[in-house]
Amino acid sequence: MSTPQRFVQIISFETDRIDEMRALAEEREQGLGEGTDGPRRRLVLKDRSRPDRYLVVVEFDSYEEAMRSSDSPETSKFAERMAGLCTTPPAFTDCDVVDTTEFG
Repeated sequence: MSTPQRFVQIISFETDRIDEMRALAEEREQGLGEGTDGPRRRLVLKDRSRPDRYLVVVEFDSYEEAMRSSDSPETSKFAERMAGLCTTPPAFTDCDVVDTTEFG
């Protein structure tokens, strides 16, 4: 039996309300219980050349877990509230993790 391939979703968006966006993300994270199909890791990046542009990299154990999480009513509510804080609609890129390297 093979190990499921990790999956990453990259969300790019623009907002001038990043503090509210952070508070919303923290609220969502508190609602995630251990052992759920939620994300395993999140990385938030700020574009240096466009100050209101952000990228969020969210890692899941598998594509299937990401889709289960995506289908939940809580995720739908979060996405709707997130979009309301954006100055441009969020864009989503779905990626299979091919390789990772950790440098010491």
